[in-house]
Amino acid sequence: MTLKGKTALVTGSTSGIGLGIAQVLAEAGADILLNGFGDPAAAIAEISQHGVKVAHHPADLSDVAQIEQMFALAEREFGAVDILVNNAGIQHVAPVEQFPVEAWDKIIALNLSAVFHGSRLVLPGMRARGWGRIVNIASVHGLVGSTGKAAYVAAKHGVVGLTKVIGLETATSNVTCNAICPGWVLTPLVQKQIDDRAANGGDAQQAQHDLLAEKQPSLAFVTPRHLGELVLFLCGDAGSQVRGAAWNVDGGWLAQ
Repeated sequence: MTLKGKTALVTGSTSGIGLGIAQVLAEAGADILLNGFGDPAAAIAEISQHGVKVAHHPADLSDVAQIEQMFALAEREFGAVDILVNNAGIQHVAPVEQFPVEAWDKIIALNLSAVFHGSRLVLPGMRARGWGRIVNIASVHGLVGSTGKAAYVAAKHGVVGLTKVIGLETATSNVTCNAICPGWVLTPLVQKQIDDRAANGGDAQQAQHDLLAEKQPSLAFVTPRHLGELVLFLCGDAGSQVRGAAWNVDGGWLAQ
């Protein structure tokens, strides 16, 4: 499958899941607009190896004005955004009664509101061109809850709901909107949880095993490549009637 002639904007893509997704889309020929606070030079160099056009915008996605500036750059530099992957996210862990208000507001803004703003900005152009793909990287926590993650779980449930609405509103067009709901992916956020466990008296390998064993029956991490390949599938003809879905990739987490 080729995405040559298409442009993908992947938020939170200077490292981790977002960069892995951008890599797969670039391999398929898509031009890429990266976004994120990581090292843009390294990410640009990695994506450029595939002979596609690549740029970076450092928008803070909790700021609507910066989101709008990023999409204006995309239109100016690439002409269109054909594929939007809403991936950027942050986390904070605390019980509800101790959850900092500023952390709640930031997580909802970045993990949920930014998905809305990105979608509203790309949909008119996608409809006008007669083709588009919106893929929201939600989480297994968009489908189930876990203690200590009130804002994250609320935001990701919101992303799944928003995905359904956009999927319905675009159902008779060649624009689709779907969510991918990963389980444990070995990102820096998850590595920190492993390190914290190991610091409390265990070794790193045992801490990793214990983290996976609590939720993910496969005892293996989902990889950014797994998620990128699924995004690629959703961009193809085979994915054209997958609409408003929340597709869990979770090593059996929700099968329990």
